[in-house]
Amino acid sequence: MSRTSKDAELARRLSRRNILGVAAGATAATIIGTATAQAAGRDQAQGPGKGHGHGRGRPVLPPGRLGIQLYSLRDKISTLGFAPVFAELEKYGYDEIELAGYTQGSAGPITLAQLKQLAKDHGLNPIGSHVGYYDDNNPGAYTFAQNLEKVLDDAQALGLKHIGTASGPFRYGSTVDGWKRAADDFNKYGAAARKRGMKFYQHNHAEEFSFATDKPKVRLYDVLLAETDPDLVYLEMDIYWAYCAQFRFSKRADGTKAPLDPLKYVLKHPNRYPLFHVKDGVRDDTTRDGYRMSDVGDGDIDYKTFLSKVTNRTHHGRSYHHWQAEHDNPVDSLAFARKSSEHLHSLREGRCGD
Repeated sequence: MSRTSKDAELARRLSRRNILGVAAGATAATIIGTATAQAAGRDQAQGPGKGHGHGRGRPVLPPGRLGIQLYSLRDKISTLGFAPVFAELEKYGYDEIELAGYTQGSAGPITLAQLKQLAKDHGLNPIGSHVGYYDDNNPGAYTFAQNLEKVLDDAQALGLKHIGTASGPFRYGSTVDGWKRAADDFNKYGAAARKRGMKFYQHNHAEEFSFATDKPKVRLYDVLLAETDPDLVYLEMDIYWAYCAQFRFSKRADGTKAPLDPLKYVLKHPNRYPLFHVKDGVRDDTTRDGYRMSDVGDGDIDYKTFLSKVTNRTHHGRSYHHWQAEHDNPVDSLAFARKSSEHLHSLREGRCGD
């Protein structure tokens, strides 16, 4: 098929990813959205666009690199099944999918082989998956700490190139030494994944950018970067949560400034970020996080600049990084998927309106 070339409690709270997975055989009644993002992208290329970032230049989004985190579509998958949802994603111009669980759900069971084939049938490359970091109260838990080999077996069966966790490294607390211990865990998982030809990665929320409780001048995320082996442990930057962290953690507890720029982290360590979550938000300083999550393109995060700088100022930038659209709780998940693809495909390099 030819397609366009696309503290422990805190950890438990953050890890919200093992809930997807449903059957392929369910039949959709009505699925919204008929226009494809690929067509929208072609239309934008033929003339001036509307709004921020549109124009006539080269597309900001590298071809073949747009994915979506299926957590965003869990409501539709649990009622319709994977197949109808994958059919919509194909129409919307997606190239990749990132999983958040494989076989759970109310619509029935599905094997890993069936899931892999379904994705292939719709031109979707399963690029990665989120699995829990640990559950020390359950030796049988499906986590890296409790069942590393099983987790890697399943990832390998799906042909994944990346396997990671959205749990924060808070297993041993929020001290520097606690995060060094977590880094040791991650190095272990990364070494095991590498032996199978995969990359282990960690996906951030805002709290990873907070400060150590024992050394309040030290940012915990910097401990993670320093103590993990760059050849074994990779990072998936959730850009929205990183900007929320910029709002929340640009000052230490004593009020001293501690500037935080998500983009600078990537440009300084580009090879550590094979994956990104493209999630948008409307700036709102009255909220804890400084943003209210929105559909991609409806918020205030400048993705034209972010994507352009990452893809153009890093070695192999247009062929190394993968961009996964996400919204934790979209009003209409399929509409979110369609709008996100259309917006990201429409962004062009150069000045707005060129």
